[in-house]
Amino acid sequence: MPPPDPEEGDKKARGNVLVIAGGVQVPGAALLAGNAALRAGAGRLQIATCARNALPIAIAMPEALVLGLPETPEGGIDPIAIDALAAHLKEADGVLIGPGLEDENALPSLTSAVIRSVGPDVPVVIDARAIKGMRATSRPERRIVLTPHAGEMAGLMGIERSKVEDDPAAIAHQAARQFDAVVALKGARTFIASPHQQPVVCRKGNVGLATSGSGDVLAGTITGLLARGTAPFAAVCWGVYLHATAGDHLSRTVGPLGFLARELLPPRFPASWGNFLRSEFLMG
Repeated sequence: MPPPDPEEGDKKARGNVLVIAGGVQVPGAALLAGNAALRAGAGRLQIATCARNALPIAIAMPEALVLGLPETPEGGIDPIAIDALAAHLKEADGVLIGPGLEDENALPSLTSAVIRSVGPDVPVVIDARAIKGMRATSRPERRIVLTPHAGEMAGLMGIERSKVEDDPAAIAHQAARQFDAVVALKGARTFIASPHQQPVVCRKGNVGLATSGSGDVLAGTITGLLARGTAPFAAVCWGVYLHATAGDHLSRTVGPLGFLARELLPPRFPASWGNFLRSEFLMG
């Protein structure tokens, strides 16, 4: 399932990513996800975040257009921000919402508004606390990717975490059918399910990946691949594989524990994920 190769195309041909992330207390999540999207080969990046985060994020990541949005009292993005996001959602080729957004009261409304506002062919990755809000979110026919860990999956499905951990493959498949989405259920092994594909399991990776920000890197990587035009199931498979392989590389070079989420991204790991991904495909 090779991702599209833009060959001589310009940055527009490689896709425009919109990352809606970074609450007041966790602004770095937007940086991790946005960096990963570009490292996965996306051409342009826009980050929509809480107003007070905008300037420091723009300075930290000069490659991105950064939008400062109205905040809720709890430090999340206010759903009224959908008006300011409308034009950017129309331009996006891949959208990510959730990393670092912790206001669970505002997230369902914001997520629902984002899903309604994108075009039917624009994939939307739902991550972190935004996942639970999908239970109450109206979903017109859209291309949805969900990236929960066991606890987030339990909240999404309204079941105990232990039930998810007892049979993650079955729960991932159930969620994929119920929400008509591609699901990556993260854990010691990551189970990938789709209503239209055979299920897949990734056995690469290690315990060192269970660290703060690691999921933000994965979600951003998948979104970057989607923006390039990769089909959702293939983008999730490649994203999970790249993320796990980067963790295995760091386990060998840094140690099994203690490496940081930002170290999963190049230049520390091979040269760039785009080149690594291409070499992996060509080498079989």
